[in-house]
Amino acid sequence: MYTATIYENLSLLKDLDQKQLTVLIDPDKFDDFKADKFFNDLPNEITHIFVGGSTVEVNKTDRTVSAIKKFSDLPLIIFPGDHTQITEKADGILFLCLLSGRNPEYLIEQQIKSISKLKKSNLEIIPTGYILIDGGKECAVQRISKTKPMPQNNVKAIVNTALAGQYSGKKLIYLEAGSGAINHVSIEIIREVKMAISIPLIVGGGIKNSHQLNVIYNAGADMAVIGTAFENGNFY
Repeated sequence: MYTATIYENLSLLKDLDQKQLTVLIDPDKFDDFKADKFFNDLPNEITHIFVGGSTVEVNKTDRTVSAIKKFSDLPLIIFPGDHTQITEKADGILFLCLLSGRNPEYLIEQQIKSISKLKKSNLEIIPTGYILIDGGKECAVQRISKTKPMPQNNVKAIVNTALAGQYSGKKLIYLEAGSGAINHVSIEIIREVKMAISIPLIVGGGIKNSHQLNVIYNAGADMAVIGTAFENGNFY
């Protein structure tokens, strides 16, 4: 019996305009022993789980994914800060390319370093164009990658970067304001990128409440990602 892939489902839901909500779990901040409480407290609207962080203790991603699998059967996707965070226990991986930066380490080098692990795994590999947007404060991605986020007022450049990602074969575009961002990605940016591309659009960073979530959905995001607000129990 044929079973649709994670990406095929995302594409279908995009076409049906059914919005998706993902919780991003940073393994270094996740208490494996409290996983049951964490998932009991999550809203029913959650459709996917991302696991990853800019820097993660060795083997912590593997342990976190194992703990999550005991309490959730939602699609679990690795959102890697680097190749060491790959675990075959997940269902898929965002094969990220930091399109907004020009550091070769995050344009191609980390991807090459990941190949030996990916070839041996059954992970669904989803090529993703990752675009860092200025969220009003320096974020971990900016520090680790040694790249600058794109200014929110440079909408044309952001749209062109997203299109370059699509034209180069990326299957997803991810607009990221950064963990704990003061400002989420603007309505104008989301709207203009959504109008320009034909692949699913993910938006994350700085989403603090349900009102902001609905604003982002209405602007055109197919999937929203919330991390810090859930970690701190402050999403409302």
